[in-house]
Amino acid sequence: MQSLAIFPLFYLPPVSYFKELKHSGNEFLLEKEEHFPKQTFRNRATIYSPNGSLDLIVPVIRGEKVHTKIKDVKISNDFNWQRLHWKSLESCYRNSAYFEYYEDEFAKFYHQKFDFLFDYNLEVLQWLFKQLKTTASFEMTTEYHEIPAELDFRGRTLFKKPEGEFKPYFQVFDDRAGFKPNLSIVDLLFNQGPQAKNYI
Repeated sequence: MQSLAIFPLFYLPPVSYFKELKHSGNEFLLEKEEHFPKQTFRNRATIYSPNGSLDLIVPVIRGEKVHTKIKDVKISNDFNWQRLHWKSLESCYRNSAYFEYYEDEFAKFYHQKFDFLFDYNLEVLQWLFKQLKTTASFEMTTEYHEIPAELDFRGRTLFKKPEGEFKPYFQVFDDRAGFKPNLSIVDLLFNQGPQAKNYI
């Protein structure tokens, strides 16, 4: 009997992802066996730039096979995307209240090379749990299962168009375009620091 929710593994997940994890009691399964779907948060994140929302995309190698399992998806390091992401994060959050507080530890994800997207995302997620002081208990799936819809977060569009209320917090550029809900968790973290968990 399937009783744990299954979540996909995202790159710098949106705030709604952590809301749903919390709703699941922070006990869940991480999907490792699904086929990699394009244009999802598995390899992209949205942050707040001076010009509005900005997507950061981790480039992946397009294999010969269309259906590549998420655990086998390789990161493409043909160009220095890590430097590009870091420069974007710096320019967007250098003036936030807590960027410098997290900077040294967070920077390692943009200097250390990773071969596989899943491994990279997993290390980032574990770092985020630590910063949010979240005690999460999870295991990896060992095969792909069809499960009840209410427990299946793999194909949900709610992370892009979430329902429910998002408590506003100060954002660096909110004087230009107002509060933007459900950006990457790093937007919340860099702006609210240790208080971030109170907004989830």
